Amino acid sequence: MLAHTSAKKTEARAAELEAEVASLQAQLGANIDADKIVKKHIKLLHRYNEAKDATQVRSSSCCLLGLANLKDLTIKQIHEDYDLTDAD
Repeated sequence: MLAHTSAKKTEARAAELEAEVASLQAQLGANIDADKIVKKHIKLLHRYNEAKDATQVRSSSCCLLGLANLKDLTIKQIHEDYDLTDAD
């Protein structure tokens, strides 16, 4: 069974929501894209977490693994880039 909402109540609710959107947009600022702000925040948080993770690495092998992960390279490529031997 569906509840019936009058057209008058629906219009009133729509007006309330439109006023709320206008108020929030005014707080955000004119011509500001909220999606861009959120995407920038996410990108900055991702960079922060990568840096934090890199600083928490303790041993040299883990450090190489972390560096390879951050640079999206293999451990072999890191060894080649830094002229490291297999013993390093």
